[in-house]
Amino acid sequence: MSDGRPHQTASESVAASESGRVFVADADSLFRRAVVRTLRSVGHEVAAGASAAELERALDDPDLDVLVLDPAITEGSVEDLFDWLRAERGDLQVVVLWEHASLAFGVACMRAGAHDVLAKPLRDFVALRRGVESALERARWAHAARAAGDGDSETAMPELVGHSPAMRRLHRTIQSLRHSESHVLIQGESGTGKELVARAVHTVSPRDGAAFVPVDCGALPESVIESELFGHEKGAFTGAVGSPGLFRMAEGGTLFLDEIGEIPLSVQAKLLRALQYKEVRPVGARGPQPVNLRVITATHRDLAAMVDVGRFRTDLFYRLNVVRIEIPPLRERPEDIPHLVHHFLAKYAKPGQPAFEIDDEALSVLVHHVWPGNVRELENAIESALVFAREPRLRAPDIPIARGRRVAAPASSQPALPLSLAAYERSALERALRESGGNATEAARSLGIGRSTFYRKLTKLGVSLSDGVPGGGRGGSIR
Repeated sequence: MSDGRPHQTASESVAASESGRVFVADADSLFRRAVVRTLRSVGHEVAAGASAAELERALDDPDLDVLVLDPAITEGSVEDLFDWLRAERGDLQVVVLWEHASLAFGVACMRAGAHDVLAKPLRDFVALRRGVESALERARWAHAARAAGDGDSETAMPELVGHSPAMRRLHRTIQSLRHSESHVLIQGESGTGKELVARAVHTVSPRDGAAFVPVDCGALPESVIESELFGHEKGAFTGAVGSPGLFRMAEGGTLFLDEIGEIPLSVQAKLLRALQYKEVRPVGARGPQPVNLRVITATHRDLAAMVDVGRFRTDLFYRLNVVRIEIPPLRERPEDIPHLVHHFLAKYAKPGQPAFEIDDEALSVLVHHVWPGNVRELENAIESALVFAREPRLRAPDIPIARGRRVAAPASSQPALPLSLAAYERSALERALRESGGNATEAARSLGIGRSTFYRKLTKLGVSLSDGVPGGGRGGSIR
């Protein structure tokens, strides 16, 4: 192991042009002090700790830029650790130091969200300094992007509303694809927001600055679908004036093929070739044209079943199904309905006027509806209700699905959901505490938020750690 003194060349001894705030979390006191001295010597503001509890307190610092972390100070898997870090501080850059680092471990950390991974013991501290400087540069870029209004990967999905476990998993899946170029297949019922998810995948990807070209395959007549996708030359057929086609229109960006299950078999072979060889042959052209794009597809059909009956090519299915995202129907996440309702009320508010409110009875109608049309149907219901509303507060008679129809109450085995956002949050906090036996860390984790956020919500809503939990107390360490 190193003797604890930083080894520097003359060129490396120059202080960093811009300092940052760094926290070092490592149980090895000698090594930790050496890391702190090294980073302070080049102008960084550095604090350190040896336990998970100290790390948790450090994350409350909103100005913290970089975390230098030995995962051994916490329990659980790398994936659990980074899930927790993202929930607490999604903008934080992490440099991992690990005594048993291997290529596989490094890849796992990078996939989980680490900026860099270094093996201990360090032969010198140059690599550490460079890793921290690189992480700081990335943090500055993210801060500048947010300040300029460009948004970051965590704010790039404003339309994907909801805090249910299913929606949190969907967000994590999309974030995990931010460095991927693989083709994506999105599966979901009509109205679940497949195009929104496709746009989110495009937005967090390196192709964000290029075109996003959506096309509804089911709306293209079979007679023109080939020329629409791959283009055609002037004079290729009667009336042809020449078109680059959708593939070439999406050059450098993303082509979104919605309802891919509607593509006829006669075109599927040509689509497969375009994906496999990254080239298209426009109708009437003498040769192929290269293309550079990512293809995201979506369908409400069961493509695997279509393969079994010969209606979809097996090789094309496997080419498209590299990464699969399944969007849950709204009936499986009713706890998101109050959030969606308030989102749509704000969306359709008139310029310069406050958004409509909604009373408990109207919200109850919306929460207890089955929503066969999913989020699209809910949005249409809100828009329609606003047309009929006579007051700036929606009432049950204003809701289209409530007119002339009796909405069934929820089954007795399922408790009724709260009828306001504040009531819903309070109910969610109390339920999480009950299910965790009063363990604040476990309760926060089950809700997908950090402990500091969890405590702030407890205070704001007046919820005690012992609410609903006889003898419950504070939670333990990070797990």
